[in-house]
Amino acid sequence: MKSLKKQRRIQVIAVAVVALVLSTALIGYAMRDGINFFHAPSQVIAEPPGPNEVFRIGGLVVDGSLVRGDGETIRFSVTDGGATIPATYTGVLPDLFEENQGMVGTGRYINGVFEATEILAKHDETYMPKEVIDALKDQGVYVEPES
Repeated sequence: MKSLKKQRRIQVIAVAVVALVLSTALIGYAMRDGINFFHAPSQVIAEPPGPNEVFRIGGLVVDGSLVRGDGETIRFSVTDGGATIPATYTGVLPDLFEENQGMVGTGRYINGVFEATEILAKHDETYMPKEVIDALKDQGVYVEPES
């Protein structure tokens, strides 16, 4: 009788361990496309991501680089002071998107051009995403805004 209880207990523990491993694997598989890593333009130049890798890039929009093309395609460049990446975006830009301002874009780096699927811009004259500030500080070009 005792061995039957012990055997049943071992079976329950084994099933629980298999279920835990399986659920962890399924969660990891489901999240693989939902995680977007942040890269500064200098990091993209140093180690270009693959064309299928979706990531976030942030920096300042280069002065004089904003060109509105045919239709809804907009071309501009993003810099962190150390490197500049050409970028394109098809769609309606946020109202506060402009040159010499901070931005973060989500997309892919294909043939030397960042093709954005989403653009986020500052929401007031002093805000800039933390990742962008850190990247600009690393390049030594960040200037603290006046209070």
